[in-house]
Amino acid sequence: MVHKQQAGEVVAQARVRAGLTWAQIAERLGKPEVWTTAALLGQHPMSPSDAAAAAELLDLGADVVEALQRQPYRGSGEAVVADPTIYRFHEALQVYGPALKELIHEKFGDGIMSAINFRMQVERVPDPEGDRVVVTWDGKFLDYRW
Repeated sequence: MVHKQQAGEVVAQARVRAGLTWAQIAERLGKPEVWTTAALLGQHPMSPSDAAAAAELLDLGADVVEALQRQPYRGSGEAVVADPTIYRFHEALQVYGPALKELIHEKFGDGIMSAINFRMQVERVPDPEGDRVVVTWDGKFLDYRW
């Protein structure tokens, strides 16, 4: 049995061997780029048809296809990730998280941004001082109801 994280490692290696970008895989699967990347790395379950399509595209075995369809333990891993890119998201949320919470409450009321009904996009924006990374988080507002 292959675990989801192991399947993600197999997929990442297969992607490089196939010479495909995550964007190309997502386009061929007809799914959003960020969701596809997260799913193939083990953070979302894939439908049988999506897992089979990914397997055909990346020449994955049946055990990996099965693992891609299982429910994940989301966000599992190190408590504070040492990888610099991921750590910077932790850092940004530590600095700006309380402000984001206040602004969401001020603009929407008592509630949260859903990470279940959620979209994300990553863009590269040219800038004379060095290209910028623009990450858009688009989550449905869920109000607390008493």
